[in-house]
Amino acid sequence: MNQRTLRPILTAFALVVWATTAVQAQSSAYPTKPIRVLVGSPPGAPSDITARLFADRLSQRVGQSVIVENRPGAGTSLAAGVVAAADADGYTLGVSPDTVVTVNPLVYPRLRFDAHKDLMNLSVLANFTQMLVCHPGTKVKTASELVARAKSTRMTYASGGAGVPGHLAAEMFLRHTGARMEHVAYRGPAPATTAVLAGEVDCGFLATPTVLPHVAAGKLVALAVSSAEPSALAPNVPTLAQALNDPRLDIGFKLVLQAPGKLPEPIATELERHASAIMAEPDVRARLQALDLRGVGSTRRVAEAQMQADTARWEPVVKQLNLSLD
Repeated sequence: MNQRTLRPILTAFALVVWATTAVQAQSSAYPTKPIRVLVGSPPGAPSDITARLFADRLSQRVGQSVIVENRPGAGTSLAAGVVAAADADGYTLGVSPDTVVTVNPLVYPRLRFDAHKDLMNLSVLANFTQMLVCHPGTKVKTASELVARAKSTRMTYASGGAGVPGHLAAEMFLRHTGARMEHVAYRGPAPATTAVLAGEVDCGFLATPTVLPHVAAGKLVALAVSSAEPSALAPNVPTLAQALNDPRLDIGFKLVLQAPGKLPEPIATELERHASAIMAEPDVRARLQALDLRGVGSTRRVAEAQMQADTARWEPVVKQLNLSLD
C-alpha cells in the first residue's frame, strides 16, 4: 500500500479515535455543573414528588445541584418539549408520565416535537395506578355492580381532564366491559374528587392517596384499583382484573426519566445506572409506597420497550374516543 492510499485511511482512523476520546472525556467529566429536571405537573403531584426525591439522591451521588422545575401544561407535554429541545448534554432531564409518549402524540396535533424520536426514555422510575370510587348515593359496592348499573342507567364519571390517566383508565374499563358512562372533565384531580364527593358525578378513577381518606370516612366507596397488583395502601381493595375476572384490565401507568433523544451513550448509561441504584434504595421505595407509587428503576431497553407496547395499547382507545386537544 503506497503513502497516497494510506494517508486517508490513517486520517479517518485518527478522527474516529479523536471522536471516541472526546465522548469518553465528556462522560468522565459529567456532570460539571447543575442539572435541571423538568416536571409537567404542579408541586405536590406524584410526578413532582418522585422527581424531587430522585433529584435529591442524584445530587448526592454526582456532587452537583439537581434542580426541579415545574412546567405544567398540554397534558405534561410542555415540560417534555423543553427537554426534547434542550442540548443533548445530560444537563436537562425530565420526569413524565408515560402518557407523554404513548397518548399525547395521538391527541395533541400541534406538539412541536416527536416524542418517539426527540426524547430518550432512560428508566421507568415508578409505577402508579388509579382507584375506582363511587359516591355512596349510587348504592354501588362492587365493580361488577357498576358494570350492570351502567349498562341500564345513565351514569357519569369524573376525571382531572381529557387524556389524563383517570380518563384513560375509565375508557379502557368501559371498552372492555361494554358499560356506558358519560365523561365529566375537570381542571385537575382535586376538583374531580370534590365533584364525586358532592354527588355531582357518580364515580371516577382517581389517585389512591387522594381518595383513600374519604373511603375510610365512608364518603366514597372503593370498588377497585386499576393496576395488576393491589395497592399497598389499600390491600383489601381488589384489582379490576380480579373484580371482573378479566386480565385485560391491567391499567397501570409509569413515571419515566427522560433526556433529549441524542444524548451520548456514555452519559445515558451513567444516568440509567444512577436511576437503577436510586430507585432500589429501601427508604426511597418506602417514601414512594406512601404515595401509592412502586419504585422500579428499569433499564433503558425495558423503558423503551414498554413505551412501544403501551402506545400500541392506547392507540385504539384514543381513536375510538376521537380525542383531539389543542
